[in-house]
Amino acid sequence: MTIPVALVGIGKIARDQHVPAIAADPGFELVATVSRHGSVEGVPAFADLDAFLADGPQAAVSLCVPPSVRTEMALAALAAGRDVMLEKPTAATLGEVEAMVVAAEAAGATLFATWHSREAPGVAAARDWLNGRRIESAAVVWKEDVRRWHPGQAWIREPAGFGVFDPGINALSILTAILPGAHRVEAATLVFPENRQTPVAAQVSLRGPGGFPVSVDLDWLQQGPQSWDIAVETDAGRLVLSHGGARLAIDGVERVAEAEAEYPRLYRRFAELVRARESDVDASPLRIVADAFLIGRREIAAPFFD
Repeated sequence: MTIPVALVGIGKIARDQHVPAIAADPGFELVATVSRHGSVEGVPAFADLDAFLADGPQAAVSLCVPPSVRTEMALAALAAGRDVMLEKPTAATLGEVEAMVVAAEAAGATLFATWHSREAPGVAAARDWLNGRRIESAAVVWKEDVRRWHPGQAWIREPAGFGVFDPGINALSILTAILPGAHRVEAATLVFPENRQTPVAAQVSLRGPGGFPVSVDLDWLQQGPQSWDIAVETDAGRLVLSHGGARLAIDGVERVAEAEAEYPRLYRRFAELVRARESDVDASPLRIVADAFLIGRREIAAPFFD
């Protein structure tokens, strides 16, 4: 059974990842786009979601819009009985996540909150290797250049845009996948440019399940080599996930080194959920971010300009 899907928000992530993933998957057909500014050649286009829900084809909805507007769109689509797939981060607040879950249950619709970095090739293997081993500590180093990876995306630096936690939540999604359980924020320092509403750097101290320490170091102004690494010290050796989870090494010996295939895996999972009439919503990475903002110490840095 081919699942018709409408893509809402035709920006960078939609063009780079969603459109190619849908096109390559015989289980899906892109039947509509919804955007004020973008479109996909040969696909019917709608200027807003209300018009699509009223006059467009019956289709699942994949939301690629910023989190500040995503929840209202998701609630409208769910109320119309549409299955919904959400880009990360799931929403701007935990309350919004709860509202969407309730709406999906009431409508009998599928709701899939995606975390694309969990689909990186090394993540499942890392989780399997860590299972049953004693964890001594973990360290996350996630440093990249915002000007390179998010050009012109000013919404990320506004309220509900997450700032450095937009990429940082990818690391947290991996952390909570390979070391499942309650992660408790003990302290945080958030660095805000004096002219922006979201941080460009953050250091967060956590306690993982069972009490082991976790350090998180995020930077959005990294020059030179980019870093997307998670290291876990255990009683059986040191595990390192690098390149955003694409590579896995244990005690320096590489176990997994594959090209990324995250979004095709997300759409396969969405198809499984739709066919089973189930939902998959995990807010644990978002909860860590929310707690860091709640208790974090704020530092002011020099102005940021694109």
